[in-house]
Amino acid sequence: MLSDGQNSSVSSKRVITFLAFLVCGFALVADIYGYKVTPSLFDSMIYLVIAGLGFTASEKFAKKEEQK
Repeated sequence: MLSDGQNSSVSSKRVITFLAFLVCGFALVADIYGYKVTPSLFDSMIYLVIAGLGFTASEKFAKKEEQK
């Protein structure tokens, strides 16, 4: 899930996106149990997730270099 499609190495974009997603999930659970989460922190994590998913999805549509 965290590896890129070309050489099966771990992609830093996917790792950062997954960690930001986990932070958003923890913030949601904390909010359910009555802890207040800073809205600016939550918004910034959401933007990281959206950007990370966008960049990861754009890799699928980019031209791939042919190997010789």
